[in-house]
Amino acid sequence: MPRKPSFGQHTGHPTLPPELYHDPRWYACRTRARAEKQVDERLEGQGFETYIPLVEEERQWADRKKRVAFPMFPGYTFARFALKDHREVLKVPGVVHVVSSKGAPAPIRPEELASVRRFAQGVQETGRVPDPVDYLVPGVPIEVREGPFQGMRGVLVEGRGPTRVAVRLSAIRAAVSVELDRRALRPLRQ
Repeated sequence: MPRKPSFGQHTGHPTLPPELYHDPRWYACRTRARAEKQVDERLEGQGFETYIPLVEEERQWADRKKRVAFPMFPGYTFARFALKDHREVLKVPGVVHVVSSKGAPAPIRPEELASVRRFAQGVQETGRVPDPVDYLVPGVPIEVREGPFQGMRGVLVEGRGPTRVAVRLSAIRAAVSVELDRRALRPLRQ
């Protein structure tokens, strides 16, 4: 009985489109605890395009205050690569695994990563600190139409009190939210 090719061989994974082996896509890389920045630097040093969304917070020490950048998604960094380079990514010290679905690395949807980038930029411009939230059940998809978060797409988080909008990354089942003026939001047509 002929053996099926293992994942990562040039013949490809039986359930993946062949273009994923040659066309770079963005993937979430799980890292060792508190190693996100080092992994990001190492991946970049290996020639991969990387992205780690950071949020600055002020920290108080006994003798001074300092602004420190923390990963928006602790334990993850993002890298752009073709699946033929999957094994090389896994060899980078600090990379635990590439987030997978159905036995193969799961590419991040471009619109989700674009919204995360816009979210991080809006946080930087406004100084608003995002709150981690549970991965949300599907809610009302929205787009921000004005202000520093303009163009960001996310999910409206309804609740008592202020309006919150969450940006989700399906691949890692994580989300972050920020409080926004309801007048700046418009629903997206599905």
